[in-house]
Amino acid sequence: MMLDMQSEMILNEYREKLPIYEKMKTVILQLLRTYLDENHVIVSGLEARVKSEQSLAGKMELKSYKYHSLEDITDVVGARIITYYCDEVDIISALAEKLFEIDWENSVDKRKMLEIDRFGYLSLHYVCRIPEALYKDPEIPQINQIRFELQMRSTLQHVWANMYHDIGYKSDVEIPLEYQRNMTRLAGMLELADEQFSHIRKEINGYRRMVQTMVTNGNFDEVPLNGDTFRSFLKLMPFKNLANKIAAINQGEVYEDNLMPYYNVLLHMNMKTIGDIVRMCNDYSESAYQLALIQLAGTGLDIVAYSVAVQNLCIVFILEKGYGEAGLVRLFEALYGENDYHQQRAKRIYEQAKKINLI
Repeated sequence: MMLDMQSEMILNEYREKLPIYEKMKTVILQLLRTYLDENHVIVSGLEARVKSEQSLAGKMELKSYKYHSLEDITDVVGARIITYYCDEVDIISALAEKLFEIDWENSVDKRKMLEIDRFGYLSLHYVCRIPEALYKDPEIPQINQIRFELQMRSTLQHVWANMYHDIGYKSDVEIPLEYQRNMTRLAGMLELADEQFSHIRKEINGYRRMVQTMVTNGNFDEVPLNGDTFRSFLKLMPFKNLANKIAAINQGEVYEDNLMPYYNVLLHMNMKTIGDIVRMCNDYSESAYQLALIQLAGTGLDIVAYSVAVQNLCIVFILEKGYGEAGLVRLFEALYGENDYHQQRAKRIYEQAKKINLI
């Protein structure tokens, strides 16, 4: 590789500053990880690198006219944040603007200057400096002076950029037009997929907010029973009064356990809406309490699981509908898996239910 004298001087300066660049890379990664964690931002990937000497020499060989000093090359140190969705790039960029000093004149939003076959280069590129208020090392003041590049792109954009880089970009062999056309078509498909993933996520999040509002407002008959609506419903502690009443049998306490396993049970009991669960509570709470009286009588048990309320409601519902011991066995298998003990437990509960005329 033949370089002019100016490029050779730049390379020599690069070699001298290489330890500083490596330190910068470590600091940048640490700052980004900490800031993302503090702001509860989950990303697909976070990486940083120092440009290799070979890569830097190749860049100068192609564009030596652009660089008069090493300072002119702003991507010797580079970091990249990869988001799951394309619309999250703007969220990450807002965080970066709070974290670093941005060189706006040299920063580029390549999303606004995209050629039709360059989907993977939609990245937002910021040229940044680390402010002294964020990190300072008196022994290495250059860390706050040297600029670095921060790229932000989605996962699909990142995958395409890597594949295109490997197949075509910077290749020594010109790609035939028929292959370029196929790659352009694929780029369009990926761009559409990227946009649709973001769109679908927005719609799902909007739906979740809507059903949460409906649940909170008590419009239970209008709320279909699904995993999201049941989870929102549980936040209202709908079985709390019954659980407390059952615990009071032995002047006990209630400990909260996970009720999500009952979601599938309620579906199999043909509950279609949250309103169906509310009606079950209203119709069978007293019978569920009477059953608990027999179950806890003489036990002295003073700690009761929150789930005992919904479990007894389900037991009463099953018995009232005439599903008998077999129905109880299916309930316990759905909750706890197959076990020979379920048959004995179902038989005991069936006999207890007879005593309070549930059967």
